[in-house]
Amino acid sequence: MITKGMNKPLICCAAFAICLLVPIHAGLAFTNAPAIGESLPPFELPIPQDTRAQSYLGLSGTGQFTIAQIEAKVVIIQIFSMYCPVCQKEAFRVNELYRTIQKRKDLKDKIRMIGIGTGNTPFEVGFFQKKYEVPFPLFPDENLSIHRILGELRTPYFIGVKINRDGSDEVFYSRLGQFKDVNSFLKRIVELSGL
Repeated sequence: MITKGMNKPLICCAAFAICLLVPIHAGLAFTNAPAIGESLPPFELPIPQDTRAQSYLGLSGTGQFTIAQIEAKVVIIQIFSMYCPVCQKEAFRVNELYRTIQKRKDLKDKIRMIGIGTGNTPFEVGFFQKKYEVPFPLFPDENLSIHRILGELRTPYFIGVKINRDGSDEVFYSRLGQFKDVNSFLKRIVELSGL
């Protein structure tokens, strides 16, 4: 009920904000999100300058690379934002996922993780990586080009991609929101990808 003296523009802004948040809490699917069973929409990322990140991804030199060029059988992509409170809160759990994978001899060389900072500058991504001690490569998406290609996903969003022998890729996991338990999430990734 609108009462006398209330600011109409403020009410409109509040209503708009609520509309933006409803899909997050309702768990609704994104119609333009990467579809399970299909190829990941094509995009390129810059080869990291850091030699450890290059080695982890199985890349070298300079230029651009695609997800299918990562030396792995499975790539887990986290879409995050430095300004996303859930991403900040759950960073320790995502880091734990990375460490759990690295400790398992059966998965260490098969699964790679990357993060894409939607709307974030290189400085913001670097700040997030340093503050939350993220051990896997993060990439900025400052101009939101990847954000648009992937269907304007909200954060955090996780995409699991299987890399096929012929160099093609296939999405096997595509979901909004954090995961509650590292081992359960990893088990699901292994099962869905067929590792």
